[in-house]
Amino acid sequence: MLLIHCPYCDAALPEAEFTYGGEAHIARPADPSALSDGEWRDFLFIRSNPRGLHAERWRHVHGCGRFFNALRDTVTDRFVTTYPAGQPRPACPETDLKGPAA
Repeated sequence: MLLIHCPYCDAALPEAEFTYGGEAHIARPADPSALSDGEWRDFLFIRSNPRGLHAERWRHVHGCGRFFNALRDTVTDRFVTTYPAGQPRPACPETDLKGPAA
């Protein structure tokens, strides 16, 4: 079972308490009506799918209900850190990913 830390509740809880919200830090276009159909499609559906560290949005559905961001290693499924929505992605050296999951 994965434990995910909610930065608002300050508790590590089972993953069943949360829902995945997609890639984090995606900026919405200032004027969506000015985009072509292809550009709008790309904004809605095309996301990165990296091997390794990935910034994601999560929601604490069965708790505070708030969205937050997380850095997760997609290879080991280890959550490196979580942080409130609206904050920039924290610097996290790749060496932090080595070792057993916390």
